[in-house]
Parts: sequence; structure tokens; C-alpha cells
Amino acid sequence: MKLTAKAETARRALPGDPGPAVILVRPQLGENVGQVARAMLNFGLTDLRLVRPRFGWPNAKAVAAAAGAYEVLNRMRIFDDLAGAVADLHLVFATTARERGMDKPVVTAEEAARRMREAHASGLRTGWLFGPERTGLDNEEIARADAILTIPLNPAFSSLNLAQAVLLCAYEWFHGGDRTPPVQRAEPQDRPATRGELDAFLDWLIAELDATGFFRSPTRRESLVRSIETMFARFHPTVSELNLLFGIAKHLARRGRRGAPEEAGETEPGEVPTRS
Repeated sequence: MKLTAKAETARRALPGDPGPAVILVRPQLGENVGQVARAMLNFGLTDLRLVRPRFGWPNAKAVAAAAGAYEVLNRMRIFDDLAGAVADLHLVFATTARERGMDKPVVTAEEAARRMREAHASGLRTGWLFGPERTGLDNEEIARADAILTIPLNPAFSSLNLAQAVLLCAYEWFHGGDRTPPVQRAEPQDRPATRGELDAFLDWLIAELDATGFFRSPTRRESLVRSIETMFARFHPTVSELNLLFGIAKHLARRGRRGAPEEAGETEPGEVPTRS
């Protein structure tokens, strides 16, 4: 595809850093994805991810609506599930306009951008989640985020389309860069666990709890699992901490199965299994 002069200029100006990921969950219309790509490139973002889009790809309407933001569409990745789309991220914000009553921090787009800038300066990867145009994210999808992002609007008319929501978040990220001084940081001894590493640990832990009959009542299992996931997401463990937790839990699981204490000795940290 031949780029226009305007698009070629934008391509040359692209930074090597793609910035935070923009993750669209179950988007319904190709043209909305194209408009999102255009909004992203306005502010130097190029990491666009789709989760189970409701349209086929390639999509001519998306390309037309992108208005030259082809670089974003060319780099775009499509995932079968949300877990895969956020697996490499360390900090994720879920956008929603409705009160969900969930035990998660609620921040504005400006505060989210500030936290993302801090994480970015430490070499961590971040992203925003945006739900389907008609319904938004469901509670299970929001549970995978570290915090909820809301945009204060006129209560008498608070309707935003998908591209507008992305544009506002991307603007706050871009604008925050003007005020962020260079940060000199020592090389970290340990790094925070990614969402994928945390999810792998939680998959193992919940399977062990199922095996030992911890949940007791099937009717309470869903709410307890959600509480466990929320607690660990708020904890933000490092890789070493997660491996230590895995080692402790594995030690207790073995001891519980045998019904007798192990021989004296130190408990060694384990290594959290990866998802297949």
C-alpha cells in the first residue's frame, strides 16, 4: 500500500518505543478500530491489540477509517483471549463508565497516565483495556486489570464512542511526557511479575484449592476466586516473591496430602509454572 506524504511523515516520526498497549476487547465494527488507530498515532502509540474481534481481518472499513495510520494497523496483533493479550504487561487499567462495586482503585485518565509514566520509566509494560462498543467490559474482564479508569463527563450526556475514549487516554499519556523529568534509577534486583506469570500462579493455586475442597460450596466458589484474584492483583508481587509464594504453597500442599510433617529443613522457593 502506497503511503500518502502525510502518512509517510508520521511513519518517520514514530518513536522506537510503542508506548502503552491499547487493548480492544471484542470490538464490533472495523471502522471503529481504524478510528482508534488514527487516535493512537496522533499521540505516538503503536501497540494495538484486539481480543476476539466481531469482524474479519483484513477489514477495508478499518483501513479507510484509519486515515493513514497504517503503521498501527500493520503492527496490530489479534488474540483469542484476554489473558494472552495482557500476559506481558505489568500494569493494566480497565476503562468503564459504570460503577461496578469492585474492590479496585478507581482513577482518572490523568492519574492512570501518571502511574503508567512511572512504570514506563522503570522499564515496565503497561496498557489500557477497552470493552465492546455496546456493552463495555464485563466484570470478569475488569478483574484482570490492576485498577479501574473512569473519565468524568457531563452526567446529562456521558456517551463516548470507542475512539474518543482511546483519544482521551492517549492524550493524557502524551501530555504527561511534557512534564516528566528524566529519572535516574539503579538497576533493579528483581522485576514485578507480569500478568501472565501471576495468572499462571493463580491457575495452579486455585486448582490446588479445588483439589483440597477449600471452596466447599460451588455457589461461593466464583466470588472467592474473584476475591483471590483481586487480592493478588493489588499485591503486585515481584518474580522472586511469586516464586517464594509458590514454594510455600507447594510445600503446604505436599504436607497436606501426606497428612504428616516433612523432615526438618528449609523450604526452598519454587518456580511458578508457565501457562501452556
